Amino acid sequence: MTPADATISDLESLAALGSWTTRPVGVEWGAGGLLVTAARGSDAWRHTAYGFVHETEHGLLAPMTTEVAIEVSFVLDYDQQFDQAGLLIRESPTEWIKAGVEVSDGLPQVGAVVTHGTSDWSVAPVPEWAGREVTIRASRSGDAITVRARVDGDAWRLVRVAHLDPDATVTGGLYCASPTRSGLVVTFTGYRTGEPDSSLH
Repeated sequence: MTPADATISDLESLAALGSWTTRPVGVEWGAGGLLVTAARGSDAWRHTAYGFVHETEHGLLAPMTTEVAIEVSFVLDYDQQFDQAGLLIRESPTEWIKAGVEVSDGLPQVGAVVTHGTSDWSVAPVPEWAGREVTIRASRSGDAITVRARVDGDAWRLVRVAHLDPDATVTGGLYCASPTRSGLVVTFTGYRTGEPDSSLH
Protein backbone atom coordinates (compact mmCIF):
# COMPACT_ATOMS: atom_id res chain seq x y z
CA MET A 1 0.00 0.00 0.00
CA THR A 2 1.08 3.55 -0.63
CA PRO A 3 -0.31 6.97 0.31
CA ALA A 4 -3.59 8.00 -1.26
CA ASP A 5 -1.73 9.69 -4.09
CA ALA A 6 0.21 6.67 -5.36
CA THR A 7 2.63 8.86 -7.33
CA ILE A 8 4.08 10.17 -4.05
CA SER A 9 6.39 7.26 -3.33
CA ASP A 10 9.86 8.79 -3.54
CA LEU A 11 11.66 11.97 -2.52
CA GLU A 12 11.33 13.67 -5.90
CA SER A 13 7.57 13.11 -6.00
CA LEU A 14 7.13 14.21 -2.41
CA ALA A 15 9.09 17.40 -3.09
CA ALA A 16 7.01 18.16 -6.16
CA LEU A 17 3.55 17.20 -4.90
CA GLY A 18 3.62 17.35 -1.11
CA SER A 19 2.47 20.34 0.95
CA TRP A 20 4.45 22.22 3.61
CA THR A 21 3.00 22.73 7.07
CA THR A 22 5.25 25.82 7.33
CA ARG A 23 7.33 26.92 4.38
CA PRO A 24 11.08 26.71 5.17
CA VAL A 25 13.60 29.46 4.50
CA GLY A 26 14.95 27.57 1.51
CA VAL A 27 14.44 24.36 -0.48
CA GLU A 28 16.81 23.21 -3.22
CA TRP A 29 18.28 20.11 -4.77
CA GLY A 30 21.96 19.47 -4.08
CA ALA A 31 24.41 16.71 -4.82
CA GLY A 32 23.31 14.75 -1.75
CA GLY A 33 19.55 15.19 -1.99
CA LEU A 34 16.90 17.73 -0.98
CA LEU A 35 18.40 20.56 1.08
CA VAL A 36 15.93 22.21 3.46
CA THR A 37 16.89 25.35 5.39
CA ALA A 38 14.95 25.77 8.62
CA ALA A 39 13.84 29.06 10.12
CA ARG A 40 15.08 30.07 13.55
CA GLY A 41 12.35 29.41 16.10
CA SER A 42 10.68 26.64 14.09
CA ASP A 43 9.38 23.77 16.23
CA ALA A 44 6.44 21.48 17.02
CA TRP A 45 5.29 21.15 20.63
CA ARG A 46 2.14 21.54 22.73
CA HIS A 47 2.10 22.65 26.36
CA THR A 48 3.82 19.93 28.42
CA ALA A 49 6.58 21.18 30.77
CA TYR A 50 7.36 24.26 28.66
CA GLY A 51 3.89 25.80 28.60
CA PHE A 52 4.04 26.99 25.00
CA VAL A 53 2.49 25.86 21.73
CA HIS A 54 4.73 25.82 18.64
CA GLU A 55 3.26 24.92 15.25
CA THR A 56 6.04 26.17 12.97
CA GLU A 57 7.88 22.98 11.99
CA HIS A 58 8.77 22.49 8.32
CA GLY A 59 6.83 19.36 7.37
CA LEU A 60 6.51 18.25 3.75
CA LEU A 61 3.53 15.92 3.88
CA ALA A 62 1.33 13.78 1.63
CA PRO A 63 -1.79 11.71 2.32
CA MET A 64 -1.07 8.55 4.31
CA THR A 65 -3.51 5.64 4.35
CA THR A 66 -3.91 2.89 6.91
CA GLU A 67 -1.79 -0.27 6.68
CA VAL A 68 1.26 1.48 5.25
CA ALA A 69 4.82 2.33 6.22
CA ILE A 70 6.80 5.43 5.34
CA GLU A 71 10.54 5.97 5.61
CA VAL A 72 12.51 9.22 5.63
CA SER A 73 16.31 9.32 5.30
CA PHE A 74 18.62 12.26 6.03
CA VAL A 75 22.22 13.06 6.89
CA LEU A 76 22.92 13.65 10.57
CA ASP A 77 25.41 16.48 10.11
CA TYR A 78 23.92 19.03 12.55
CA ASP A 79 25.03 19.55 16.15
CA GLN A 80 23.35 22.58 17.72
CA GLN A 81 20.88 22.48 20.61
CA PHE A 82 17.42 21.26 19.51
CA ASP A 83 18.35 20.94 15.79
CA GLN A 84 16.07 18.17 14.54
CA ALA A 85 14.99 16.20 11.49
CA GLY A 86 12.94 13.11 10.73
CA LEU A 87 9.37 12.28 9.83
CA LEU A 88 6.03 13.78 10.81
CA ILE A 89 2.56 12.22 10.83
CA ARG A 90 -0.21 14.74 11.30
CA GLU A 91 -3.97 14.53 11.78
CA SER A 92 -4.54 18.03 13.12
CA PRO A 93 -2.76 20.76 15.13
CA THR A 94 -3.51 18.78 18.31
CA GLU A 95 -2.95 15.22 17.02
CA TRP A 96 0.46 14.36 15.54
CA ILE A 97 3.65 12.33 15.89
CA LYS A 98 7.18 13.40 15.00
CA ALA A 99 10.16 11.07 15.14
CA GLY A 100 13.80 11.50 14.26
CA VAL A 101 17.07 12.72 15.69
CA GLU A 102 17.23 15.87 17.82
CA VAL A 103 20.31 17.35 19.46
CA SER A 104 19.85 17.72 23.20
CA ASP A 105 22.44 18.28 25.93
CA GLY A 106 25.22 18.19 23.35
CA LEU A 107 24.32 14.80 21.86
CA PRO A 108 22.19 13.55 18.97
CA GLN A 109 19.19 11.73 20.42
CA VAL A 110 16.87 9.40 18.52
CA GLY A 111 13.31 9.69 19.73
CA ALA A 112 9.72 10.66 19.20
CA VAL A 113 7.19 13.26 20.30
CA VAL A 114 3.63 11.97 20.49
CA THR A 115 0.92 14.59 20.78
CA HIS A 116 -2.70 13.94 21.73
CA GLY A 117 -3.66 17.44 22.84
CA THR A 118 -0.43 17.72 24.82
CA SER A 119 3.04 16.52 23.82
CA ASP A 120 5.40 13.98 25.34
CA TRP A 121 9.01 13.23 24.39
CA SER A 122 11.16 10.11 24.58
CA VAL A 123 14.84 10.04 23.55
CA ALA A 124 17.97 7.89 23.64
CA PRO A 125 21.51 9.11 22.85
CA VAL A 126 23.11 8.01 19.56
CA PRO A 127 26.45 9.86 19.37
CA GLU A 128 27.83 7.14 17.09
CA TRP A 129 25.30 8.15 14.42
CA ALA A 130 26.84 11.58 13.85
CA GLY A 131 27.85 12.23 10.25
CA ARG A 132 25.93 9.22 8.90
CA GLU A 133 22.69 8.61 7.01
CA VAL A 134 19.75 7.99 9.34
CA THR A 135 16.46 6.40 8.29
CA ILE A 136 13.29 6.76 10.35
CA ARG A 137 10.44 4.34 9.64
CA ALA A 138 6.82 4.72 10.77
CA SER A 139 4.54 1.76 10.23
CA ARG A 140 0.80 2.32 10.54
CA SER A 141 -1.33 -0.74 11.29
CA GLY A 142 -4.58 -0.96 13.20
CA ASP A 143 -4.58 1.58 16.03
CA ALA A 144 -0.79 1.91 16.24
CA ILE A 145 2.18 3.70 14.74
CA THR A 146 5.39 1.73 15.22
CA VAL A 147 8.52 3.85 14.88
CA ARG A 148 11.87 2.31 14.06
CA ALA A 149 15.22 3.84 13.14
CA ARG A 150 18.58 2.80 11.78
CA VAL A 151 21.84 4.28 10.60
CA ASP A 152 23.37 3.35 7.23
CA GLY A 153 22.50 -0.32 6.65
CA ASP A 154 22.43 -1.42 10.29
CA ALA A 155 19.55 -3.35 11.84
CA TRP A 156 16.32 -1.53 12.69
CA ARG A 157 15.97 -0.26 16.25
CA LEU A 158 12.55 0.05 17.90
CA VAL A 159 11.96 3.64 19.03
CA ARG A 160 8.30 3.93 19.97
CA VAL A 161 4.86 2.36 19.70
CA ALA A 162 2.17 5.05 19.80
CA HIS A 163 -1.60 5.14 19.50
CA LEU A 164 -3.25 6.55 16.39
CA ASP A 165 -6.99 6.38 15.75
CA PRO A 166 -7.42 3.76 13.00
CA ASP A 167 -10.07 5.93 11.38
CA ALA A 168 -7.98 9.12 11.42
CA THR A 169 -7.22 10.86 8.15
CA VAL A 170 -3.55 11.79 8.31
CA THR A 171 -0.67 13.05 6.23
CA GLY A 172 2.94 11.99 6.58
CA GLY A 173 6.38 12.86 5.30
CA LEU A 174 9.65 14.55 6.19
CA TYR A 175 10.21 17.41 8.61
CA CYS A 176 12.91 19.53 10.23
CA ALA A 177 13.02 22.36 12.74
CA SER A 178 15.50 24.69 14.41
CA PRO A 179 14.14 26.15 17.66
CA THR A 180 17.24 28.07 18.74
CA ARG A 181 19.30 29.19 15.74
CA SER A 182 19.41 30.24 12.11
CA GLY A 183 21.28 28.36 9.42
CA LEU A 184 20.23 24.76 9.93
CA VAL A 185 20.30 22.96 6.57
CA VAL A 186 19.14 19.35 6.52
CA THR A 187 19.98 17.08 3.58
CA PHE A 188 17.13 14.62 3.00
CA THR A 189 18.31 11.66 0.95
CA GLY A 190 15.22 9.50 0.63
CA TYR A 191 11.50 8.97 1.08
CA ARG A 192 9.82 5.59 0.59
CA THR A 193 6.48 3.90 1.16
CA GLY A 194 5.69 0.22 1.54
CA GLU A 195 3.94 -2.52 3.45
CA PRO A 196 3.56 -2.06 7.23
CA ASP A 197 5.62 -4.14 9.62
CA SER A 198 4.10 -7.56 10.27
CA SER A 199 4.94 -7.56 14.00
CA LEU A 200 6.48 -5.46 16.77
CA HIS A 201 9.39 -7.85 17.32
